[in-house]
Amino acid sequence: MELDAKFGEIMKYKCIDLFCGAGGLSKGFFDSGYDIIAGIDSNAEALVTFQKNHPTAKAICYDLSNDIFKSTDKDIIELLGSKVDILIGGPPCQGLSIAGKRIADDPRNKLYKAYINLIKHFKPIAVVLENVPTIRSLFEGKIADAIIDDFTKLGFCVSVNTVYASDYGVPQKRRRTFFVGLLKEAFTFPLPYTKQSPITCEQAISDLPLLQDELGGPCLPYSYKPVSDYQKLMREGSQFIYNHEAVEHTKRTKEIIRMVPDGGNYKDLPRELWNTRKVNIAWTRMNSNKPSFTIDAGHNHHFHYKADRVPTVRECARIQSFPDSFIFYGKRGSQYRQVGNAVPPLLAKAIADKLKEYLYVQS
Repeated sequence: MELDAKFGEIMKYKCIDLFCGAGGLSKGFFDSGYDIIAGIDSNAEALVTFQKNHPTAKAICYDLSNDIFKSTDKDIIELLGSKVDILIGGPPCQGLSIAGKRIADDPRNKLYKAYINLIKHFKPIAVVLENVPTIRSLFEGKIADAIIDDFTKLGFCVSVNTVYASDYGVPQKRRRTFFVGLLKEAFTFPLPYTKQSPITCEQAISDLPLLQDELGGPCLPYSYKPVSDYQKLMREGSQFIYNHEAVEHTKRTKEIIRMVPDGGNYKDLPRELWNTRKVNIAWTRMNSNKPSFTIDAGHNHHFHYKADRVPTVRECARIQSFPDSFIFYGKRGSQYRQVGNAVPPLLAKAIADKLKEYLYVQS
């Protein structure tokens, strides 16, 4: 942020979030003091969540694989007339992720090109692009090299790093790669928060109703007091618990889950049950004393450390560091995908906080 010379007011840096999804990256930048003026995504349900939680931003449903400048959409035209300081976002990574087929010519691997068009138009002072760690190694690193090359040709000094979300207050072993471009100098990534131990699953969600024998609901009262600083942080500004509805499993599924101990997996089951699910992460329970495994968009094979069920949308959101005041909309399957595809807001905030140290020099 900088001081407006005419009015003596603090002016917020204006951001557009490309491929914004539900808005995890935007949430982190907003909490750091940035002005999110728009989010663009082709997922209509995710955009409802984005708009509800970023009411001052414009939510634009648009397929960024197309040429944005050929659109006659009123929202796009108005957006193109805006002043934009920073472009942020995370292009879809299914073509690169471990869960995907990793096809080199998957068109999703080239969606970052939308950044190039918009950088040329808006001429921002900084760009932040987030993706999966494998972007740096797959296809001999050609996609990462292309991103760096394209940003460099537009005048940016590009810094790349892969970081652990658990190093920045997120109760999750999630690794993410960030490309940060600045005009006048290289960005140095924030140091891990070494003064604190990683937040565990129990510290993250133990205050939420267990829902062992009931299904919960879309809006519940808080039944327990927070027992960790993280829970207190997540509950700030919220009077109720939203999106806390349990999946109703079959009796047999519950019986199998019950055989797996806290932090265990399929190897804790009788051998005849090992192949009941054909994935190596099957029947995996969270470990109450450690950060969670990566929250993905499926949620079919990972289970609560104590309750015999998959985590609820709210529990997944807590593990992603979304506060309880951040409500997810759409069908429940869509809500799970919105949470799993998002950048953890606390990780985004750590990047955003550090970025502010450089922006006055850039502008």
